[in-house]
Amino acid sequence: MDIGVLTVPLGTESRPDAFEYLSGLGVDAVELGVGGHPGQGHADRERLLESREARESLRSDLADHDLRVSALATHNNPLHPDGETASEADRELREAIELAAELDVGTVTCFSGLPAGGPNDEVPNWITAPWPTEHADALAYQWEVAEEYWSEVGAHAEAHGVDVGIEMHPNMLVYEPHGMLKLRERTSDRIGTNFDPSHLYWQGIDVTAAIRLLGERDAIHHVHAKDTRVYEENAREKGVLDTTDYLAEADRSWIFRSVGYGHGEEHWKDVVSTLRMVGYDGALSIEHEDSLTSSREGLEKAVDLLGRAVFETTPGEAHWTE
Repeated sequence: MDIGVLTVPLGTESRPDAFEYLSGLGVDAVELGVGGHPGQGHADRERLLESREARESLRSDLADHDLRVSALATHNNPLHPDGETASEADRELREAIELAAELDVGTVTCFSGLPAGGPNDEVPNWITAPWPTEHADALAYQWEVAEEYWSEVGAHAEAHGVDVGIEMHPNMLVYEPHGMLKLRERTSDRIGTNFDPSHLYWQGIDVTAAIRLLGERDAIHHVHAKDTRVYEENAREKGVLDTTDYLAEADRSWIFRSVGYGHGEEHWKDVVSTLRMVGYDGALSIEHEDSLTSSREGLEKAVDLLGRAVFETTPGEAHWTE
């Protein structure tokens, strides 16, 4: 199992400098932003698609630092009710899939997107309860939109031999494991998850149980290593659906943390072991969004902990069972 990094926090650095730094930490893989919210600081999607020279330059930079690309990332909302916004997100995603095929990268990571609550609405609508009943009707409409769109994307991904890893995220239609499986079952086996535990912790979801649920159905295409700390003293008063500014850390019910600062090393070793149990042997791609530390320090501490958690060898012969 590889230790990887989503390179967005290093986006102001040149690609060779970022790769040299990460390789020096013992990182094995990089996840590269190619559009949407991650931007494309180290991988200009359009240039890479049109230029063999640009692709060879990227391959050379990777080889020079003994790195591989675990996934291409483009997180946006292709189901947005604003046609222009949705069209741009759709183009980014489809081109990311095409680029992944050109680069022999197996996965593109993204969001499911979120439609409006009806065909005449203008704003995406995250529905978290089925009553009053117009909300249940709106949710049914959203799933119709999503099923049609993701069936088309699944066919596009299949044609290019690429998996799509959807991050289960609040304010998106798919934000928890059962919704993820529902979308997969209604569309394509190419549609699975970019398993990011950070959004599951604050929802009260058991992360290792979620790994088993999704992994036993071959639905885990990529994994983010990102932690969350829930502050019960705040959550007891206002719950976990918290709209407090992310930088008002002391007032929030939960905040994103570097790996090991929300849950300890024993937990992360359990996460790694459970992933192995369900057959996942790809990258643990560290996503740094901890506002209490710098990007470099957060990445370094995460790499250090995961270095003790991951297995470097394949399972040996179980001689004790004979």
